[in-house]
Amino acid sequence: MIKVLLADDQRLVRAGFRSILSDEDDIEVVGEAGDGAQAVERVRELRPDVVLMDIRMPGTDGLEAARTITGDPRLPGVRVVILTTFDLDEYVYGALRAGASGFLLKDTEPEELIQAVRVVHRGDALITPRITRRLIGEFAGRVRAPDPGPRMGALTDREREVLRLAAAGLSNDEIAAHLVLSPTTAKTHISRIMTKLAARDRAQLVVLAYESGLVSPGWLND
Repeated sequence: MIKVLLADDQRLVRAGFRSILSDEDDIEVVGEAGDGAQAVERVRELRPDVVLMDIRMPGTDGLEAARTITGDPRLPGVRVVILTTFDLDEYVYGALRAGASGFLLKDTEPEELIQAVRVVHRGDALITPRITRRLIGEFAGRVRAPDPGPRMGALTDREREVLRLAAAGLSNDEIAAHLVLSPTTAKTHISRIMTKLAARDRAQLVVLAYESGLVSPGWLND
């Protein structure tokens, strides 16, 4: 079972999400929170696999709560999906910088919400199709100058190729096809890259790839 915690200051929103997710055989809603501080407390108490976190809540907001949760070494397996009514690029980037594994708009279809929980639970990055990797790259470029850092130098040439493709949004199967590898080999490369860069998941790999200057917006289509 995938254990989910719902964090939103609107009870009606939480009830709607609970209704959608509880119908799935492999998903269990284990708790709810009405603000960021309560969300952190509930996560530490219930140890869910996935947290659906509203970005705007009274007191401690969703970004700060996500940062606290993903930065807690006692909660290495918890994945956070940020929910909002706004699709601004600054929210996307802020969410990923805060350690979130995904970003969804609240008007997403029920099927997309269910799929989001499953995708994030297995360690993949999740970004609503309307919010592109290009926006992340452009905002990352405005935030600070690229800084490769010592960890990036630990990657092999092949691993750097794989990371560039992962940052462009390609799945393991697509990376394998692009580089003429088996999907298993592509998956192994991703795992090794995550270990070398101390990344929690694929979403953090996207941020690291842009911030290091390894990729630039739209490079795959240039």
